[in-house]
Amino acid sequence: MWHDARLLNMIASLLVMVAFVSLMAAGIWWLGHRSAFDLGAIEVDGVDGRSLNHVSLESLAAAGANDLRGNFFTVDLQKVREAFEDTPWVRRAEVRRIWPNRLHVAIEEHEALARWDDGRFVNVHGELFSVDPSQVDPAAVGLKFAGPEGTQAIVTRRWRELKQQLASLAMTPRMLVLSERQAWSAELDNGMTLLIGRDDGMPSQERVARWAAVHTQVQSRLPEPAQVVDLRYPNGFAIRAPGAIDEDAAARPAGAQRRGGKP
Repeated sequence: MWHDARLLNMIASLLVMVAFVSLMAAGIWWLGHRSAFDLGAIEVDGVDGRSLNHVSLESLAAAGANDLRGNFFTVDLQKVREAFEDTPWVRRAEVRRIWPNRLHVAIEEHEALARWDDGRFVNVHGELFSVDPSQVDPAAVGLKFAGPEGTQAIVTRRWRELKQQLASLAMTPRMLVLSERQAWSAELDNGMTLLIGRDDGMPSQERVARWAAVHTQVQSRLPEPAQVVDLRYPNGFAIRAPGAIDEDAAARPAGAQRRGGKP
């Protein structure tokens, strides 16, 4: 073996490589244990330069206290990010290192849109989150959503569509409910209730559009503002208003027959 020059060269190269790797590992270990690289500061701001209204450095530091271990090289950014995202009001956190001993954290806060029927809140993305109600904008507390589990995004999207449909009537939905049978109903800011129904047969958007197109004309024929508008009829809608004699007569198109039942 000792006379085999090729084999000796391979062994020598391997020993040099092992020594180099060992030296590098020792260097990294030495650097990793220098106090100069201990985490000295955490910089916090909003994603894309947005201001932060609910999240502070103190709240993040408290949430990540158990995960801010190690130094610039050894801190686990994944665990730190997950700890920050468990902090109230934090929807998303981005964490990166800044040489030689700092962390930069960019936070996207939840933006509350409405209150879900279980007491939690729905953000503008249709996602649920839990915070102290006293910290939430009163407008979001006053807007109510309800529906089967997992339908928060669907209800949020439908609320935006309904709000747009009612804008020309100067009305806004302040409560939107999707029942277990997938039927929609809404309460408006003027106290009116819309019974919209399910999307089978005729899409709920079309039912609302059909009523909205004639609401002003129909309302002018009633002695009092409508309290309930039932849009679940296939060929018209019914209205309940104080003092109305035939409450759905004004809502039926010409030639349509009054029906005792509803789909």
